[in-house]
Amino acid sequence: MTSNKIALCFSNHLMYDLYCMKGWYAMLGVKVDYHMSAWKKTLIAGLISYIDAGSIVAGASGLSMWADYLGMSSVQMGLLAALSSNTGGAALGALIGGRICDKYGRKFVYNWALLIYMLGVLLICLATNYPMFLLGYVIVGLTVGADVVASWTFIAEEAPSKNRAKHCGSAQIAWMLGPVVVFLASIPLNAAFGLLGNRIIFAHLIVVAAWIWYQRLKMPESTEWVEARKKEQELEAAGIKVRKASYGDILRGTAFKTVLMCCGVYMLWNLAASTNGFFMPYIYEHVGNLSNAASLALTAGNFAVCILTTVIFMFTADKFNRRKVYGIFSGLGVISWFVWVLPADMLQMWMLVFFTVVWGLSMQQQFYQLWSSELFPVRYRATAQGFTFFVTRFSAAIWGFAVPILMEMVGFRVAAACMIGFCVLSWLAGTFFGGDDRGKTLDEITRDRYGDEIDENGWLVEPGHAHAHAAVVTDNK
Repeated sequence: MTSNKIALCFSNHLMYDLYCMKGWYAMLGVKVDYHMSAWKKTLIAGLISYIDAGSIVAGASGLSMWADYLGMSSVQMGLLAALSSNTGGAALGALIGGRICDKYGRKFVYNWALLIYMLGVLLICLATNYPMFLLGYVIVGLTVGADVVASWTFIAEEAPSKNRAKHCGSAQIAWMLGPVVVFLASIPLNAAFGLLGNRIIFAHLIVVAAWIWYQRLKMPESTEWVEARKKEQELEAAGIKVRKASYGDILRGTAFKTVLMCCGVYMLWNLAASTNGFFMPYIYEHVGNLSNAASLALTAGNFAVCILTTVIFMFTADKFNRRKVYGIFSGLGVISWFVWVLPADMLQMWMLVFFTVVWGLSMQQQFYQLWSSELFPVRYRATAQGFTFFVTRFSAAIWGFAVPILMEMVGFRVAAACMIGFCVLSWLAGTFFGGDDRGKTLDEITRDRYGDEIDENGWLVEPGHAHAHAAVVTDNK
């Protein structure tokens, strides 16, 4: 096969015919916009964060009502938390989606995932029993996990080098906006319609997802991924069988150190954050003795602060030392959890407001998205992000299952003390081992970070064996 034919086969137009639901384009009259701006791509891809967070807090805002309606025990509530889009479901989805994303493309994953997501939310909207409700949550979790990995990877690959943090941060604003909208809308809807109000909240996620899906049909595939696939075809045309990305590759050398850093930053912090996202309205009501409306208002306020924090991230992480920015803001998050180790009868409203505001200043998720998207080579980027996302959400699944049981057996103070420890370790991981690669292209970051651990074709190898492995590759079938 000639190089011209290879280039033709892997032009963007044919990539979409092969991987991105050709039939939908013809039926809906959609044309791919190959001149779409980087910001428009970022905004459309980043909206997955809105429906991800929206699906988490939609359940949280009506958890007490669903528990009463379905007669959920503490074990059933823990299982729901463990398999939702906040934890186990998303973990497995990210693990599977990351591999598929590197093999078939970013767009292939996030377009199909959204269709299945809408089916899962519909099951929740119509749920009349616990198994139906749980199944909907599992489906939503799986698809959110796959889509987040594809979308976050796509954003980093398409963002300008000097503004990568700013583009990554925009997705986090969407993530924070979801809870704000859901919690604020839940206050009047829950009061007026009870459980029906919460079903309406879930239903609006279907409408938003459908709009995002339609807009994504117009988006081109990631340029970095297309170039990597084109290079694979050139190798095959030369009679060289290409390797496949494996977990073994990212679990050694520099890649493994990067995996450990990303897990330390995100997994440990997310044990506290997942509790905040799913259980906090319940905790405000049962530990803080607040009304449902007050608890929802405070939780919405927390995410509003997170939006402000993300804006600060967007305008500092591309200009100042990233480890220092991380250390300052993530350290404040540690302090906030000390409120909850106090006896319940000592808690006052100003303390709950203090927690709401200061916890919102944490920057772990913003930096995790940035670091996990830029610190791995392109051939492993989604696989590595999917793996670290899996570890994070799977750990949160175990913790989420344990939280209501801990609250019932020993009280929330013990759980809060554990979360202080988690946040301290997360702070240490990013402050001392995070990256600071402002202004570099992704290729420059890979070259500087991995050196002789990566060969000329972009595959990870043992140190010192890059040239020896350049033409020695294994089957990808």
